[in-house]
Amino acid sequence: MKIARLLLTLLGLGLFLLQPLPVIAAETAEDLPTALVLTIDDIIMPSVQAYLKRGLDVAERDGMDLVILQLNTPGGYLDTMQNMVEDIRASHVPVIVYVTPRGGWAASAGAIITLAGHASAMTPETAIGAASPVSGEGEDLTETMEAKAMEAMSALVRSLTTDRPPEAQELAVAMITEAKAVSAEEALDVGLVDFIADDLDDLLMQLDGFSVKMVDGPLTLRTEGLRTENLNMAFIEQLLQILTNTNIVFLLLSIGVQAILIEISSPGGWVAGFIGVVCLALAAYGLGFLPVNWFGIIFIVTAFVLFIVDIKAPTHGGLTAAGIGSFIVGALVLFNSPATPDFQRVSIPLVVFVAIVIGATFAIIVGFAIRAQKTRVRTGVESMAGVTGLAVSDVTPAGQVQAAGELWTAEAVPGSGKIRKGDRVEVVKVEGLRLKVKKL
Repeated sequence: MKIARLLLTLLGLGLFLLQPLPVIAAETAEDLPTALVLTIDDIIMPSVQAYLKRGLDVAERDGMDLVILQLNTPGGYLDTMQNMVEDIRASHVPVIVYVTPRGGWAASAGAIITLAGHASAMTPETAIGAASPVSGEGEDLTETMEAKAMEAMSALVRSLTTDRPPEAQELAVAMITEAKAVSAEEALDVGLVDFIADDLDDLLMQLDGFSVKMVDGPLTLRTEGLRTENLNMAFIEQLLQILTNTNIVFLLLSIGVQAILIEISSPGGWVAGFIGVVCLALAAYGLGFLPVNWFGIIFIVTAFVLFIVDIKAPTHGGLTAAGIGSFIVGALVLFNSPATPDFQRVSIPLVVFVAIVIGATFAIIVGFAIRAQKTRVRTGVESMAGVTGLAVSDVTPAGQVQAAGELWTAEAVPGSGKIRKGDRVEVVKVEGLRLKVKKL
């Protein structure tokens, strides 16, 4: 347990030391105005919202002139999106949402975050839209819930596009009610976004002199000569983002359950149990945010039960095969519900590979168990059968023999013939403290 506490202490110290230093306004000779650049290139999750909030706090604290949020996301959770919209709209530093790079998109929750910016821009060959709401479990909402969610989201985008042309408002609402998506050029044509920019330099050039509406009133941006400073996600934010990756959560769950079963089957050690608890705790964090169907857990637990039972069963192989099938079905039911977005689904090849590896591991254990059962006993009197020895006196019908380094009283089995002193004998069996032997 002392080693476990030491490992936890070192892990905590490592997480602390790996935190990036806060951005501090540089007191340079030029004293140039600064734009803080944030980059979100993943699912909209709580860790992303924490990153945005930290960036806005840093920009306001250090007196920065602008925040540019580079966005490329397939969507995410509505509550997280709403928190991010609130953070952006409450910011005292202008936030420009920039959909980039080429080929990227601001889908679902990302589309509404883009509209929440004090100004918005897109790189050529990007897209925005498809913001129809789904439940937290990735399933289609009931008719009543869907109507409520769509009305609430429609009202939100209407409020975010109040100062935009009517065509932009109609398109924004259609993104929710019809899951409509458009290209950067189409979004610019109707006024849904303000600019199409090839890169950050082009964006800053177009922003110069542009007026935005802040909580304190209108503000004209002065971006000529503005230098940019990147703020990366902190280590803990990156770690929490990784822990919401479906494939990572699946691996942690698989390793955790297997490690716990190893600890239960061989109690006394702590390594397997410690690894299992840590993996299951991390997996539980991810499962708390992912759209999962908890019914799949039943199949996964059943699979491991079948693996263990196969070790003790009189026949082997069938239960392990059934366990592999149950494990695959459980993983797919858990993570790949019919309406779960593709970007939140577990990789089927990964599931099959892990299932085969786990099944092969238990098959190897079964093999060792069978071999142990067939191995001749090598301790105690039971190990004497088959041992050869030397008669130290005539065995007619009883006498003494030297076997396994010890002197034994022995009797000749019927039909073995006369055993004389010096003859080689083989132990047939042990009865009490007397050997039954035959002449070789």
